[in-house]
Amino acid sequence: MIKALKLAATLNVILLLSSHSPASAEGLKVVSSFTIISDFARNVGGDKISLTTLVGPDGDAHVYEPKPSDAAAVASADVVLVNGLHFEGFLPRLVEASATKAPIVELTKGVEPIKSAEEDHDHDQAAGEVHKHEEADGHDHGAYDPHAFQSISNAKIYVKNIADAFCTADAANCDVYKANAASYTQKLDATEADVKSAIASIPENKRLVITSHDAFGYFQHEYGLKFLAPEGISTDSEASAADIVHLIKQIKDDKASAIFVENITNPRLIEQIASETKLSVGGTLFSDALSKPEDGAATYIDMMHHNVEAFKKAILGN
Repeated sequence: MIKALKLAATLNVILLLSSHSPASAEGLKVVSSFTIISDFARNVGGDKISLTTLVGPDGDAHVYEPKPSDAAAVASADVVLVNGLHFEGFLPRLVEASATKAPIVELTKGVEPIKSAEEDHDHDQAAGEVHKHEEADGHDHGAYDPHAFQSISNAKIYVKNIADAFCTADAANCDVYKANAASYTQKLDATEADVKSAIASIPENKRLVITSHDAFGYFQHEYGLKFLAPEGISTDSEASAADIVHLIKQIKDDKASAIFVENITNPRLIEQIASETKLSVGGTLFSDALSKPEDGAATYIDMMHHNVEAFKKAILGN
C-alpha cells in the first residue's frame, strides 16, 4: 500500500508536466507488460502504434517492481496489453496508482488454461511434490498456469486479441491491424511446424528436461517434451531443501536428458542440481522474457527456434 501511494504521488507530479496526446497525433499509445507481448503488438500494430514495454529484455515479470514512469505510461495509454492469469503480480497496484482510463486487455482471453496445481496439471504426477511449498508460502499465483504463450497455438489467440483491441481503440486503421495479424499468424504457423518437427526428432525416452521454474507446461501439453523444475510457476518463491532432494531423486530415477538455466533466473540452483545429477547444463532457455538483440532471441519466433534447437542439441548432440 505504501509503495502504491508513493507511486501515485510521483505520478501526479509527472502528469502535471505532460498532457495526453490523441492517438491520431502520434499513433495509438500502447503499453505492454513484458517483451513477448510487445513483440506481438509490434507485428500487429506496425507503424500505427507507439509502444512502451514495462518489463524489458531478460526481465522477470513475476517479481517486477513498477516505477513512477511506468504509472505515467499506463495513465496516458490508449490500450494496455497484459498476459493475465496472475502472471503480472505488480499489475493491480500499478493500474490503481495510474488511475488509467485505458482498457486493460488480458490476452489469455479465449485460451484454454492449464491448472497450476501440479496434481491437476498435465505434468508428471511426481513433479507435484516439488511445488507443494508454494501452497504454504503465502503466494497466490491463481488457479491456472499463466505461461500460455509457450504454446504457439495460444500465441495466435494473443495476436487476435491484440488486433481486436487495436480495432476497438482505432477503428480507422482496423484493416491494417487485421492484415498485419493475418500475415504474422502465417509466420507463427510455419514456426509451429518447425517446432513440432524438431520435437518429433527426439526419441520419446529422451524427452525429460529440467528447467529453473515451471514455465513450460503449455509447451509440454502441446508438443510432448516433458519438464521438471525446482521452482513452481512463479519465481517469487524458492524451492526448499526437501524439494531439491526429491527433484534430484526424480531426475536420476527417470533419467532426465538435459538441464537448462533460464534467462530470467539465477543459474546457481540449476548448476547445483546439474552437479548432483552429473548432467551438463545445456545452455540458456528464454522462458518469460525475450533477449537483448545480440543474444539471439529478441523476437517470439526467434525465441521458439532458439529453445527448440537448444533442446535438440543438448539431447541429441546436433
